[in-house]
Amino acid sequence: MLSGIRIVEICGIGPGPFCAMHLADLGADVIAVERTVPAGTGAPPAEGNVLNRGKRSVVADLKTAEGRELVLRLVEGADALIEGMRPGVMERLGLGPEECHRRNPRLVYGRMTGWGQSGPMAQAAGHDNNYISLSGALYYNGGPVEPPSSAITVVGDIGGGALYLAVGLLSGILRARATGKGTVVDAAIVDGSAHMLQLLLATQKKGFVTGRRGDNIHDSSHFYATYRCADGQCITLGAIEPQFYALLLQKLGVADDPRFERQWDRKRWPELHRHFTELFASRTRAEWSALLENTDVCFGPVLSPEEAARHPHNAARGVYVESDGQLQAAPAPRFDGQARKPGAIPRRGQHTGEITAMLENGEATRIWREASHA
Repeated sequence: MLSGIRIVEICGIGPGPFCAMHLADLGADVIAVERTVPAGTGAPPAEGNVLNRGKRSVVADLKTAEGRELVLRLVEGADALIEGMRPGVMERLGLGPEECHRRNPRLVYGRMTGWGQSGPMAQAAGHDNNYISLSGALYYNGGPVEPPSSAITVVGDIGGGALYLAVGLLSGILRARATGKGTVVDAAIVDGSAHMLQLLLATQKKGFVTGRRGDNIHDSSHFYATYRCADGQCITLGAIEPQFYALLLQKLGVADDPRFERQWDRKRWPELHRHFTELFASRTRAEWSALLENTDVCFGPVLSPEEAARHPHNAARGVYVESDGQLQAAPAPRFDGQARKPGAIPRRGQHTGEITAMLENGEATRIWREASHA
């Protein structure tokens, strides 16, 4: 779907590489510029980084004139650049937006950070859980007693970071094609993860969220919860709507129990949650799955990625694949019902010689792949 889109990625960690991989999954031509390994630092980085799948890899020392010029030559024919340095680092390397736009005024310059390009904390170090704690996205993860626990990398790095950067880049590319003018995309995890709360904030008027952890539909009700089974495994319920709740009670054999009649009587939730806790602890996850899966109860077993890959539904859709000797999630979304295959993972610097030779021979236009309508 993105055939003909050309991306230069200044490799870093986390959300930037994921964003570039996601665009490559969808057909974009991504050239990843990886760092050289200084002498005396030990072994080179491990090969087989799944976040590099579908990309081409070149190695360059950005602190040298040669490395800087390589990036700028690539930028001349690119639609977008992705970088994840702290604010100001790319400018000090001579590869900031101004330098790049002098080479290519149409370039969309994507900046991926935790705190953003401005603000009091812009220069501070941080990780996924720090960003989502400050944005408010961590607050409701958990009950009233234990501290909130983050779904590592998912909410911040990927949800609030990589995916927002991808949307920003594609929006900028559309604008550049219409106006001939590039732009700078400031994608901050703290911004994106706050924006992701909009649906949650919209439920406040419905009473789903109260502002107090442990007093909300997802962390105190009996019908939207996670329960431990007899074998130590867990299952989830999400029977919010009355018809789904009624079916749940029927399946559990408690439809005639008057205690469960008033689903939204919050005073009864602690007692009913304890009852469900005991009930679900009486059978294994597999037994509950056999009873509740594929019904309108809104049920799901809690699976590891390896288990998820083997689940019949995921297997039928090809949600996971074995490629390059490791388990990978397949590209998403799919278009016209067709799933895309993940691209191969390049060796580090595999394409350095080929690409530099083309540049030296004045064949810069041949570096980028032609658009395909396949």
